[in-house]
Amino acid sequence: MKYIDIFLEAMSAEKGRSRNTLSAYANDLNHADAALPNGLLNATETDIQSYLGDANICASSVARRASALRSFYKFLMLEKIIDTNPTTNLELPKRAKSLPKLLTLEEIELLISSAGDIRTSVRLRAMIELLYASGLRVSELCELPMTANLGDRLLIHGKGAKERIVPVHESARHALEKWLNIRGDVDSKYVFPSNSKSGHITRDGFFKILKKCAVLAGIDPRRVTPHVLRHSFASHLLAHGANLRAIQTMLGHEDISTTQIYTHVLPEKLTAVVAEHHPLSQIKANKK
Repeated sequence: MKYIDIFLEAMSAEKGRSRNTLSAYANDLNHADAALPNGLLNATETDIQSYLGDANICASSVARRASALRSFYKFLMLEKIIDTNPTTNLELPKRAKSLPKLLTLEEIELLISSAGDIRTSVRLRAMIELLYASGLRVSELCELPMTANLGDRLLIHGKGAKERIVPVHESARHALEKWLNIRGDVDSKYVFPSNSKSGHITRDGFFKILKKCAVLAGIDPRRVTPHVLRHSFASHLLAHGANLRAIQTMLGHEDISTTQIYTHVLPEKLTAVVAEHHPLSQIKANKK
């Protein structure tokens, strides 16, 4: 369907959507076009609701497909290709938000130290340290260009082609410098080059090495993913008193409501912060 291709081109050029997002859009929209009785262009609200109401589809897949369809039809409306949006009154079951999975500080330290037992240990340690030090998305890490290295900071091009500057602590900076010394003057624009088609280490490649590292550290590999390291970065910062807005900026979240999930992970810590710093709590304490 040509309109899907036009939509994807617009999402790439105007919205700066990543290759992974575009691929997901393409899969979902092509699936819907084939499954809907009259295709995407002639679908009614009833058609869309019935398509997404398939009992065999998990809630997360329904939400993802609905997001793709809403974006697609919104684009068609703006381009005046259709005059009725069949997703305007779309009703979806509410999804229960799962709390992010985390590693403890001790487990993070074990993971970093175990990187030394991997053949590509210097590169792996630099990647793990950067993930945990800056909360990067795995795609941002794997595709990190040499121009992003600003010494004690990283210039990150995140979702929607939005830039953010993320500070890097001393340990991670040293791990990165050690890797760059070994990397040398490789003819590649990427910090972590490889012989892959993309020219940089792939997400799957890093994922597999990270799992091996988890086994060596004595941690259940099912608990260790790049995203778990990102969650751990945010949660550990919050537990040590970091401002939620600052964490939002470092993670590259567009909406702070996305970042607020971490407040549910550490209720005891937040209760202690309120008890210690709220002015009324201090007044009551002084009266005792």
